[in-house]
Amino acid sequence: MGHANARTTVYARRLLVERVLAGHRPGEVAKQLGVSRQTVYKWVRRFRAEGEQGLVDRCSRPHRLARLTSPELTARIVAARVAEHAGPVRLAGMLGLPASTIGAVIHRAGLPRLADVDRLTGELLRGRRHSERRYEREHPGELLHVDVKKLGRVPDGGGWRLHGRSEQVRGRGIGFDFVHVAVDDHSRLAYAEVLDDERTGTCAGFLTRAAAWFAERGVLVQRVLTDNAKSYRIGQAWITACQQLDIARRFIQPGRPWTNGKAERFNRTLQTEWAYARAWNSNQHRTQALDTWLDYYNTARSHSALGGHPPITRLAV
Repeated sequence: MGHANARTTVYARRLLVERVLAGHRPGEVAKQLGVSRQTVYKWVRRFRAEGEQGLVDRCSRPHRLARLTSPELTARIVAARVAEHAGPVRLAGMLGLPASTIGAVIHRAGLPRLADVDRLTGELLRGRRHSERRYEREHPGELLHVDVKKLGRVPDGGGWRLHGRSEQVRGRGIGFDFVHVAVDDHSRLAYAEVLDDERTGTCAGFLTRAAAWFAERGVLVQRVLTDNAKSYRIGQAWITACQQLDIARRFIQPGRPWTNGKAERFNRTLQTEWAYARAWNSNQHRTQALDTWLDYYNTARSHSALGGHPPITRLAV
């Protein structure tokens, strides 16, 4: 079936061919049917070459695509996507290919969105996250996003991700790690520590160390954005630390965690690329790997919001 604005149908094409073959001039036939002479010549030529079949609609796809990605390269891109659990920008840096090519291959392969897949098992996840509205401060240090991510500790010898789901490896009763994170709004430079709790004194100590870490890299923290947990809202140790560091306190809107979007997005990356990137054989093993991953995240990992560059490059601007 032709498109809604098609000038001719199979019936009209047959009619113009019949009139030309009957001796009418192509220019007259074109005027009678409201088409160009080139259109008349085209359908007459197709009829003479293919008969009635030549008047049928054809697919608009070209017969050959000179720059179509080869099957070998397609397989390589798909394998990298599955193994690295990364988007086109990051894969472009790994494979040395344009991000647009990688994105097209991923789309043609029908691979699911990264947010919809469990990094370790490859299984589709249920539910959708709230869409994030992007914004960005003009200079490093203007706003520091701070949050805490609670993670179940890994039993000695490994948990269910290593041995499968069973009562023996559920890890019940061994408690949780509290990953305190601080992300600079402009550069996305990140600092994190694994601590025992999220009490106000612990949070205040983390902020003091985070501010010193950023200062060593030339970033002076001016404001800090957190959720409305009591440790941040009314915790005296937190308030004192902010006053001593001359950092203004800011809070997200109640019930809207996406207001702290930079930290929320970093937490998701931290989970998929560090906490659940592999099956750890102990909690200590996982904790020790955090510093190495953080260094990679800040200095080498491509960041889509930064044009494919790592966060550290923003400090040189």
